[in-house]
Amino acid sequence: MLLSDKEIVEAVVRKQISIEPFNRKNLTPNGYDLTVDEIMITKTGEKINQGKIKIPSMTHFLVSTKEYVKLTGVSGSLWIRTTFARKGIISSFGKVDVGFEGNLTLSAFNAGDEIEISIGERFAQIIFERITKPEMLYFQRSGNYMGQRGVTL
Repeated sequence: MLLSDKEIVEAVVRKQISIEPFNRKNLTPNGYDLTVDEIMITKTGEKINQGKIKIPSMTHFLVSTKEYVKLTGVSGSLWIRTTFARKGIISSFGKVDVGFEGNLTLSAFNAGDEIEISIGERFAQIIFERITKPEMLYFQRSGNYMGQRGVTL
């Protein structure tokens, strides 16, 4: 079952979800918008964490979220915001496992014309789902990206 905005706030209060910093303006009816903290152009290794960056056409890039997310009672699914999809940004994000904690690194490809992305801009949405109790949490299985900060390969 997907959580509504009201249920997300309740899960934050119950500490099943932690989002730091949490901004109520980023809530959507069924999710939470995540913002850009750092961008890396993978081909050149160029990174920025302030201002704006131009993403050339046909370029792969990584985005780290400003939000540090901790999921103890729910899992998450990540989606590109349609604002970027309509500009030609293609992405495949996947799931955020129960037990994950850290900034999220998102992979994207600009298949459209050159675009400009600003640090702090809303880039992706996370939606939350209740699950039954897992046998093992993310950090118990692999935890490869547990506690990550910034763009992480």
